[in-house]
Amino acid sequence: MTSSKETFEELDPSPRLLMGPGPVDLYPRVLRAMSVPIQGQFDPEFRRYMTQVMALYRQVFRTENEWTLMVDGTARAGIEACLSSIVEPGDKVLVPVFGRFGHLLAEIARRVKGEVITLDVEWGRVMEPGRLADAIGKHRPRVVAMCQGDTSTTMLHPLAEAGEACRQHGALLFVDSTASLAGNPFETDAWKVDIVSSGLQKCLSGPPGISPVTFNERVAEVLRRRRHVEQGIRPPDLEDGNGPIIQSNYFDLAMIMEYWSPRALNHHTEAASMLYAARECARVVLEEGIDAGIARHRLASGALRAGFEAMGLELFGDARHRMANVTGVVIPAVCGNGDKVRGEMLTDFGIEIGTSFGPLAGRIWRIGTMGHVCRRQNVLRCLASLEAVLRRNGVTVPAGAGVDAAAKVYDAAA
Repeated sequence: MTSSKETFEELDPSPRLLMGPGPVDLYPRVLRAMSVPIQGQFDPEFRRYMTQVMALYRQVFRTENEWTLMVDGTARAGIEACLSSIVEPGDKVLVPVFGRFGHLLAEIARRVKGEVITLDVEWGRVMEPGRLADAIGKHRPRVVAMCQGDTSTTMLHPLAEAGEACRQHGALLFVDSTASLAGNPFETDAWKVDIVSSGLQKCLSGPPGISPVTFNERVAEVLRRRRHVEQGIRPPDLEDGNGPIIQSNYFDLAMIMEYWSPRALNHHTEAASMLYAARECARVVLEEGIDAGIARHRLASGALRAGFEAMGLELFGDARHRMANVTGVVIPAVCGNGDKVRGEMLTDFGIEIGTSFGPLAGRIWRIGTMGHVCRRQNVLRCLASLEAVLRRNGVTVPAGAGVDAAAKVYDAAA
């Protein structure tokens, strides 16, 4: 039993190279930004930082949406805020499920009393655009909710036609871009996506704990109709909407809109250090250039996959729709469920790789090349370390083949 007077030692975490499906290592500039002094959320200087964050993430999301803001909480907080605020009791919600996180969207939509219709796809594949369009026309949902990239399967769902199909039938399109934003193309306005949430801990290479969200006027109209400002902060000139109240107070996007607006209506105490982190993540990404960053992610995953194949390992999933930032590798039979290999990668080489969930648990490893991690030396280090661990676990691997193949991909690109 621990003594109640024990204060424990100062934090000194072991250094890791985080090459799982997220979180990943932070950009050093982001770590520095989190160490600057915090300010109150109504300090004029801090409000200016909030306005800057809105402008930065319009560029990251590639949108002109006025309402581009942060929800305090991990990426799931952003998802829940979006779905809780746009799904009204009894609304039909159509959810394509091609991995764990489609199931999550369906779960949240059910909890806010949506009538959920799922379209199931075999894990490792994505839904053909025509099937989704047909389902929207058949079911006439109020909301279509989908992931762009589902790290559980390492697949990237095509979105270019989904927004138009939703517009034709009056549906709102919500997309969870947590696992894909800044590492894969995402065009909020061009693809007619109505509302998007994301997270910092993947390709943006920031800490989990704040969720960028953007939405257009179609969504803003729904939120204004559902706006019910809590009594203790309601100004006399602000009228409530005539729609059903949003069930969650914390995840009430209608009130969060007022908080981020020039009105600055108090809703919560802003997570200042997380806002600083989000600001710096966007600055790093935009200074590199969105397209250049996507190309860097594609190059790293291409090199990593060439290395795996040269080692005789099988890649998982539909090659046409793999994410540019997470790779699925089929676990060799001799390695069982793969946990021993993952453990040795961590303890002997300081590299974290991931397993998966549901029908893929114990069948694939998920290896991420995201954000600050997405660099040549990390790809080569991972391949060399995995070769050593596989050998000692009974897998025959051509010596140096993985590193050589990956290096050739990088050299050719140079």
